[in-house]
Amino acid sequence: MSALHRESAAHDVPGTSKSTSARKRLVDDFHAGRRPALARAISMVEGGRPGVGTLLGELLLAQPQAFRLGVTGPPGAGKSSLIAGLAALLRARGEEVAIVAVDPTSPFSGGALLGDRIRMNDLATDPGIFIRSMATRGSLGGLAATTREVIDLLDAFGFSHILVETVGVGQTELEIASTADSVAVVLVPESGDGIQAMKAGLMEIADLFVVNKSDRIGADRMVRAIRQALLLRTGRGGPDVPAHHGLDLSRVPAGTDSPADSDAPPPPPPSPRWDIPVLKTSAGRGEGIDEFLEHFHAHQHYLRESGALERRRRLRARRRIRDVVEGRLRRRAGEFLERHPDLSRWVAEVAAGRATAYGVAETVIPSILREPPEPGTT
Repeated sequence: MSALHRESAAHDVPGTSKSTSARKRLVDDFHAGRRPALARAISMVEGGRPGVGTLLGELLLAQPQAFRLGVTGPPGAGKSSLIAGLAALLRARGEEVAIVAVDPTSPFSGGALLGDRIRMNDLATDPGIFIRSMATRGSLGGLAATTREVIDLLDAFGFSHILVETVGVGQTELEIASTADSVAVVLVPESGDGIQAMKAGLMEIADLFVVNKSDRIGADRMVRAIRQALLLRTGRGGPDVPAHHGLDLSRVPAGTDSPADSDAPPPPPPSPRWDIPVLKTSAGRGEGIDEFLEHFHAHQHYLRESGALERRRRLRARRRIRDVVEGRLRRRAGEFLERHPDLSRWVAEVAAGRATAYGVAETVIPSILREPPEPGTT
C-alpha cells in the first residue's frame, strides 16, 4: 500500500484522531454554510463510507424546515423542465432551492447519464441553486437508495425548498410518497397516462396533478379523465358520471340509520380536506408554472394547519428506522454468507434438493445476529 493510500485509510478509519479531526472540520464547515462541505457529506452518504452514521448524527439533529416537493410521472412528461421553471420562479422571489434529480442506472455498465443535470444546465451557475444528480444503482421505487438522507442533509443545510425528481419509471416509483411532503404527478395529453395513473397507484400518492405540454391536442380530455377518476376515488360522482347520478357519498354521515345514536353528541367538525387540483402547464412555454407553485404552497399550508405534516413526518421517521435496520441486517447477512466456509456446501445441497433455503436460513440467522456490529455504523 502506498503512503498516500495508508494516509487515506487512516483518515477514514472511525475512531482515529485524523478521522475525528476531519469529521469535526466537515461538521463546522457544514454548519457555516460552505457548499463543499455539503457536497462532501452527500458523497460520503452515497458511498456508504465508514462513520456515516456518526456524521449524520452530528448534522441532522434539527427540526425539518424545508418545503419538500416530489415530482413524479412517466418518462418524457417534462418533469425536469417543470422543476427548472419552479426553481427559476422561486429564485426570483429570493428563495434558495435545492434540486435532487434521480436518473436510472444501466443494468449492464452500472453507469448513469445523469441527463437531468444537462437539462438544468441554465440553473447551474446560479449561486442560490444546488443541483445534485443521483443514480438509482439498482434501487427500485424511482429514487436512489440514499435519496432520503441526501434530502435531510439539504434541509439541515438551510435550503427553504427542495425539489425532487424521480427517475420516471411510471408505475413503481411510489417511494417519493414517503420522502416528500407534497407529491405532484405529471402526465401528458397523448400517452394515455390517465388510465395508467388509476391502475398503478399514482392516484393514491398525488397531492397535485399536472397535465404538462397542455398546448397539445387532448389536454382538456386528460384533465377531465383525471378529475373523473378523483371523483370516483372519493365517492363523489359528477354529473357526467351516470353510475353515481351526481351523488356525493363523502357527505353521507356514518351510522345515520341507527336509533341508538339519536341522543349521541354531535360529531366534531370535520378536519380541513385537500381537494386535489388538476393543473395545466406548458413548461416549454413557461405557462402555468406560477399556478403550480401557488398550489404547492397552498398544500404546504394545508398540511401545517390540518396536522397532516406532523403525521407524515412521523410515518416517514418510522419507515426510515425500519429501512436502516433492514439495510444493516441485509448487509451483515450478505457478508456473513460470503465468507462462511460452508456456503458452497449449502448451495450444492439446496441445488440438489437435499436441503432447502429455509433450513439453511434457520442455521445461519442465529449466528448472524450474534455477530458484533460493524465499527463506525452506529
